[in-house]
Amino acid sequence: MIGRLPIAKMFAATILLTVVISAVMVPINWDGEQASTAAPKIDTLLDVMIVLSAFVFSLVMVMLFYALWKFKVKPGDETDGEPIHGNTRLEVAWTLIPTVIVLFGAGYSWAVLSDIEKTDENRLTVDVFSQQFAWSFGYPEQGNAWSEGELHVPVDRQVEFKLHAQDVLHSFWVPEWRIKMDNVPGITTTAIVTPDKVGTYQLICTELCGFGHATMRATVVVEPPAEFREWTAAQKLTVPAPLMESIKQDSEVNPIPVGSGGA
Repeated sequence: MIGRLPIAKMFAATILLTVVISAVMVPINWDGEQASTAAPKIDTLLDVMIVLSAFVFSLVMVMLFYALWKFKVKPGDETDGEPIHGNTRLEVAWTLIPTVIVLFGAGYSWAVLSDIEKTDENRLTVDVFSQQFAWSFGYPEQGNAWSEGELHVPVDRQVEFKLHAQDVLHSFWVPEWRIKMDNVPGITTTAIVTPDKVGTYQLICTELCGFGHATMRATVVVEPPAEFREWTAAQKLTVPAPLMESIKQDSEVNPIPVGSGGA
């Protein structure tokens, strides 16, 4: 019973510290307003991972400080420590517990990702062109209407953004949507978003892309479908030929998926 008492106390201290850390961290609105159907699911995933991380952190800290207190060298003691061969049960535990946590986190993340990336048949397609240090947008279904620095999308309709980098790596991120996807030269990457709140937001490049990286932003307008159709109809410019050519080049140089027989 005496040997088990410190373990019980350490476990209780771990749970208490986990609760305290979680109570502080979970209520924080890390990414601001939720403005897409994916946002609540991603925020819940983040909260779960915060609690799991708080548990692991608390467990390590409690065991560390217990060891520092319990096994500290007494004043004047210069002898070597007792030789310790090991503890098989302890080694199995500290291998098994992190493995279970990591597998749970991976499985949960996979499930959330699969859910938020399901595509609708009536989704809107938007081409996103990124280059140092500006964003522009093409609308294939609206006659390749083109706008620079301002993205418009209809509310409550899924949008498939096809991302085309013209020079270096960039990254597409609207914090309120929670979705982030890299724009890779030579490859068409996609981001699936269903905006569910009318408003004006910011598109931010989150990949260090050069001297003007911090200024690479664009206005995002989520509006009712009728206003979206009116806005696209009013656009006088179409996607320039070099940008249209980059779409074709992306398609030509897309890498063959691993396992499909290619190099």
